[in-house]
Amino acid sequence: MSIIAVRTHRISVPLHTPFVTALRRATSAESLIVEIIDDEGHSGYGEAPQVWQVTGDSIAGSQSCVDSMLGPLLVGRDPDDLLARCREVARAVAENHSAKGAVDVALHDLAARRNNLSLVRALGGNATTVPTDVTLAAGEPTEVEAATRARVGEGFTVLKLKVGADAAGDLARIRACRDAAGPEVRIRLDANQGWTAREAVRIIRGVEEADLGVEFVEQPVPRWDLDGLAWVSQRVDTPIMADESVFNVRDLTEVIRRGAADLVNVKLAKCGGLTAARTMIELARAHGLGVIVGSMMESHVGLGAAAALVAAHGTTAVSDLDAAWWLAQSPVDGGITYAGSTITLPTGPGLGLTLRETA
Repeated sequence: MSIIAVRTHRISVPLHTPFVTALRRATSAESLIVEIIDDEGHSGYGEAPQVWQVTGDSIAGSQSCVDSMLGPLLVGRDPDDLLARCREVARAVAENHSAKGAVDVALHDLAARRNNLSLVRALGGNATTVPTDVTLAAGEPTEVEAATRARVGEGFTVLKLKVGADAAGDLARIRACRDAAGPEVRIRLDANQGWTAREAVRIIRGVEEADLGVEFVEQPVPRWDLDGLAWVSQRVDTPIMADESVFNVRDLTEVIRRGAADLVNVKLAKCGGLTAARTMIELARAHGLGVIVGSMMESHVGLGAAAALVAAHGTTAVSDLDAAWWLAQSPVDGGITYAGSTITLPTGPGLGLTLRETA
């Protein structure tokens, strides 16, 4: 029983709608797919998305990391000794979170397939569906209003509005979203580090005074400004979520120590895969922090793993798993499917998918 090859595949998939945040504008999802093959012909897949403005990991860098370091480390090793393989990958190189995350997920996928279990089952769960929010791209109030009506009409009941690119106009955007959504739809905000601490407090207090019903505000200040994050958290009633400020267990420990946030967004490409993500979820819970699982702009490979994690471990709020919904086409056969706000997970072995040759 051994791993005989580790292969990498570059994919580029167009989006059906531009994805605009305070950090970037994307029209396609650029990723590296990692494939780990055993001596019985099973393949496990993982994904390393390229998001320069968040992780700093590029496709070229992730591919070099996998081809030069992580792949050779695994060839000839026993894939059933999953925990040992994942620990070796985590220790093999510094940083390179996306590459290590892709390999970690591929190892989990391969182990599940070898045991004829879905990834959800292999992670200890049995749910076959999970809910997701949907993101509303940053834009003018009229654009936000139109997008809100469209998404609600498609069956989404939790909306994540991107703000932070224009602090002066953000309150008008939030109001336009609430007016279009109606009172029953949940709205959350993601500033993607776009506000100063003072701007964040001013805007969030404005939201509270106008009774716009915001569920929480994600990453209002720059990732390095934990003092600012804590300062905001202490001065508003709306819960504050840390995203870019928390890549790994050490980051989460510091946020907990400072009381800097009420919730955390755990992402596989930030923390290095399922092994670290499961630890982070349990650590957050142990200290009374809320948790969701999120994603970068990535395909059904990465989203399938994130959805399986949610299905197995649960979260305290609806997770942010809509990234593959934005793709104009799927680069895989099989895998997760979307129906409004519901993601259905495959019941076949592992992630239940194969990479299309045309991808």
